[in-house]
Amino acid sequence: MKKKRIYLNAFDMNCVAHQSPGLWRHPDDQAWRYKDIEYWVELAKTLEKGRFDGLFIADVIGIYDVYGNDKETTIREATQVPVNDPILLVSAMSHATKHLGFGITCSTTFEHPYPFARRISTLDHLTKGRVAWNIVTSYLESGTKNIDIGDRFQHQERYHIADEYLEVCYKLWEGSWEEQAVIRDKETGIFTDPTKIHEIQHKGKYFDVPGIHLCEPSPQRTPVLFQAGASEAGKKFAAKHAECTFISVPSKEASTAYVKDLRQKTRDEGRDPQSLKVFALFTPIVGETEQEAWAKYDELASYVSLEGALTLLSGWSGVDFSQYDLDEEINYIETNAIKSLLEVLTKFSPNKKWTVRELATFAGIGGMGPVVVGTPKQIVDKFEEWVDETDIDGFNIAYAITPGTFIDFADLVTPELQRRGLLKTAYEEGVYREKLFGKGKAYLAQEHIGANYRKDSNKAKVI
Repeated sequence: MKKKRIYLNAFDMNCVAHQSPGLWRHPDDQAWRYKDIEYWVELAKTLEKGRFDGLFIADVIGIYDVYGNDKETTIREATQVPVNDPILLVSAMSHATKHLGFGITCSTTFEHPYPFARRISTLDHLTKGRVAWNIVTSYLESGTKNIDIGDRFQHQERYHIADEYLEVCYKLWEGSWEEQAVIRDKETGIFTDPTKIHEIQHKGKYFDVPGIHLCEPSPQRTPVLFQAGASEAGKKFAAKHAECTFISVPSKEASTAYVKDLRQKTRDEGRDPQSLKVFALFTPIVGETEQEAWAKYDELASYVSLEGALTLLSGWSGVDFSQYDLDEEINYIETNAIKSLLEVLTKFSPNKKWTVRELATFAGIGGMGPVVVGTPKQIVDKFEEWVDETDIDGFNIAYAITPGTFIDFADLVTPELQRRGLLKTAYEEGVYREKLFGKGKAYLAQEHIGANYRKDSNKAKVI
């Protein structure tokens, strides 16, 4: 049986402490360089050398102030604050690389779709079609204190807003400009044929957007669509809109149940369930020998801040973990934040009893995905296990230290993946979507809901 190709994203954020709180203190960590474009360019080159498909850049609007009901711990620990805008990094990184894709996290809750659609089209042009959008609805209520959105922050309401947000974007990206609208005819003096540009005339519950898209069609029109929401509402949204989804689960059992449910929901939306690529969060700690790898892990673990981890966990779940003793067992609590975190712990891992300390220790390196320690062979063995047994398509590689984790991966794990035929040895030409789904598939698939907004004249371009 032919082995399933493994897809790879690197997982990072434009900040000091992404998902390994405390490890910025490690002497080899360079996360403090997040403000320097040279750091990001070097990282992009490392990832392309390691044949990563993309760099997935997280983002939040707001700060983690659930733990202790204040922001003091978050600020002291630098847990995702200070945090800079992710989108401004991409032009320089794309200029320094040829193939690496860039997944940008942007929220549908705090920004109007009209200027956002222009910014993404601009970036897709500048990168020659290497842009993805990680669609989030935001979960930190602290963000609403600075951007007034009224009563629209309830979990279900945020996804209703996101659904209409996507409709506006599809109309702008797919339907406003026909394929042959830009003529550039110097003889007639016509640059763009006005008869092939259409106002979208959108009037909805949340947005009124009557006009045309301001950009000519970019190489992908619509960017590759990622989504990371894992609640029931989030999975339903992913099944309808996402081409790739990112999951954070602590075990193979949890991943198997999650992916099976997600693929069924995709089928229910009338889509091929395998057309949705699933990336699982993983943090590899690799050494040339097993002893070296475990020594490296023990050193890294000594820098973990449990309190920093609990600030993140409190923000992700909406539960103030400062109220609980470290050895107290966690039970499911209904919250308005990321419901899925506690659902995964209790629903998909019913036999595991988590204490607050265990959860903080587990999440302290790389977040809520597995930490895998070993030689390149052992790391790739684990990758194959997960792909074969859980039906995922690839991995979002989180770091313990940056760029060290990614350098180790490129130098040690990538060659082993390639030796087994699990990872490409060279990139294929084409835009990001073609690299993920195949040559000739630069645009959204015909079965995707976004394709419904195309004008007849450019449907023929889709394969």
